[in-house]
Amino acid sequence: MADESGTPLDRRAFLRMTAATAGAALLPASIQKALAIPARSRSGTIRDVEHVVILMQENRSFDHYFGTLPGVRGFGDRFTIPQASGKPVWHQRDLAGADVLPFHLDAVIGNAQRVDGTPHGWSDAHHAWNDGRYGYWPVHKRAQSMGYYQEAELPFQFALARAFTVCDAYHAAIHSSTNPNRLMLFTGTNDPDGLGGGPITDNRNDDLGPSAEGFRWTTYPERLQAAGVSWKVYQDMADNFTDNPLEGFASFRAAYARDPASPLVTRGLSSTLGNNSLDGLRADVLAGRLPQVSYIVAPAAYSEHPGPSSPVQGGWYAQAVLDALTADPEVWSRTVLLLTFDENDGFFDHLPPPCPHSIGPDGEAAGASTVDDRQDRHHGSSLLDRNWPYGPGPRVPMTVISPWSRGGWVCSETYDHTSIIRFLEARFGVMEPNISPRRRAICGDLTRCFDFATPNDTRLPAAPILSRGEADAVRRAQEQLQQIAAPRGRNGQLPVQPAGIRPSRALPYELAADATVSPRGIRLDFINTGTAGAVFHVYDRLHLRELPRRYTVEPGMALADIWRPLLTDLGEYDLWLLGPNGFHRQYSGQLGVLDRRAAAPEVRARHDTSTGDLLVSLINNGRADCRFVLTAEAYADPTPRPIIVSGGRTEMLRLTLQDAGRWYDYRVQIDGERNAGKPFVRRFAGRVETGEPSISDPAMGVVG
Repeated sequence: MADESGTPLDRRAFLRMTAATAGAALLPASIQKALAIPARSRSGTIRDVEHVVILMQENRSFDHYFGTLPGVRGFGDRFTIPQASGKPVWHQRDLAGADVLPFHLDAVIGNAQRVDGTPHGWSDAHHAWNDGRYGYWPVHKRAQSMGYYQEAELPFQFALARAFTVCDAYHAAIHSSTNPNRLMLFTGTNDPDGLGGGPITDNRNDDLGPSAEGFRWTTYPERLQAAGVSWKVYQDMADNFTDNPLEGFASFRAAYARDPASPLVTRGLSSTLGNNSLDGLRADVLAGRLPQVSYIVAPAAYSEHPGPSSPVQGGWYAQAVLDALTADPEVWSRTVLLLTFDENDGFFDHLPPPCPHSIGPDGEAAGASTVDDRQDRHHGSSLLDRNWPYGPGPRVPMTVISPWSRGGWVCSETYDHTSIIRFLEARFGVMEPNISPRRRAICGDLTRCFDFATPNDTRLPAAPILSRGEADAVRRAQEQLQQIAAPRGRNGQLPVQPAGIRPSRALPYELAADATVSPRGIRLDFINTGTAGAVFHVYDRLHLRELPRRYTVEPGMALADIWRPLLTDLGEYDLWLLGPNGFHRQYSGQLGVLDRRAAAPEVRARHDTSTGDLLVSLINNGRADCRFVLTAEAYADPTPRPIIVSGGRTEMLRLTLQDAGRWYDYRVQIDGERNAGKPFVRRFAGRVETGEPSISDPAMGVVG
């Protein structure tokens, strides 16, 4: 096989080329060029950004691409969804009941670059998500959904992540396919109230048609146009893989049919400089006419969609976009490139999306919210999907590429596609009323991904990367190989994420969750004193087939709920809580008849945001002495530390966390418990935020 220049290129050649970028210190020349151009820093604020370029690719999940990238919340995550099987969340079952674990799509042994796609529609997406329980992903998404890549298959994508900023809590907007998610990017909504042709949960109206059948709500490009903010879609109208959702709107369709000179047509529905949108992008950069907001729609072969495209071709396309933007260093010094994916196809991701709480068949809510979530639920007539949340969906990759986001950072704030609109709002002041109150509460605006004040201090060495001809030739060589079969049952192996840390952006979370036990049940209090909304996921580990509960809490607010064990539990309880960026709490023990003569232990944990310390209160509401045992599960000396607390007293501990980047993981148990049931355990883990940057979780990595 030969590339376009006639040079032979086989699988060994592919491996040699990708090996050139395997080291953390080696970066492609195109990335090195971008890193070498300093930001034009005049105000030291977001106002220095003059151009925002958005490249949304197709159908890849975060774990599928970056589960093995060191320093992000990937396969080395220590706190994951508990499964009814008792096995880790990486064990997902197929129709035969066999476990299918994440498996490496290894280009050495088979067709990794052209792996078959999977179902990725509204219904199968919800069934795989399973209200946050997971368990049977391959049943609804097929076995290849558990496939993942390593750096050898994604050299350019890994290099970008190492050089700039990767977001490891960025989610698709909707549990569904391409068009609903792209509608969220371009309009902030899928029309949940059905006032303009929605709600949209499938790919209808994803190309040009009669204006009478088009969607009838306002798009964000139209709002930019009205506000005098320049914008453009770079694409080939003859080959845009129906990935430009503006084609589905009545206003754009009418303009296309009647007014070819309309800005809606010239900016949104036409090709630029012939059939190659990248030529048009480069020409506009060199001519000094790059719009303030640009959307790039790749042709099918370079979209990264399984089937027509491949990761290596998507990597070349991202490189070509970066080369076009850096063709004039002065333009790049004022530009932000956002590279993300519309949805996950069916590829597995382990992190539970921060959806609204589920509503059971009996109409009972499995959780609560302080913010109105009616716009985030489907209110159709079907009993099957009534009250299904729209999203956010599974995580997808997002790499923030700019002179203000250099240095290999990770940002772990919760985002989805509406966060891109929020960033444009923050920069250009054009508000989007379509974004629901709940999404505004829990999804940030991407500004934490940047250092606008002191951006100019990063330099890294260079290395080569594939040419377009080489990328196409790799794809052709790969597609001649057999698909890689998913190992099942005992043949599978847990994935490995290499240990390592990255610099980590400061986050807006200041959270607490307290348990109060009485003979009637366990009261949980969810407290948010931070500046961003958060979702608490709570799993009852004694009843994992039941709906997990979710609690959405806005900044400055709190929620409470009561958990009552079933009679068959004999008073035992075991609750497992997950929140943003590794926030974790475990409460287990046994209810009993309240006896004030005995010890009555409880534990409270609070973040001291002024010092970065953790404050732990050991509470004894009984009369007898209580011997607490505090043990560090990670980051600190693991030697158990006994503390005796007299009846009716509270002992306050101040735990210093600076040596571990303000990360903590402690377990508290009671020494000498005499009951025969589940022992008292309180576990608390997470990171204390002070408004200053830190590092990624140093205990994360190497699960296999």
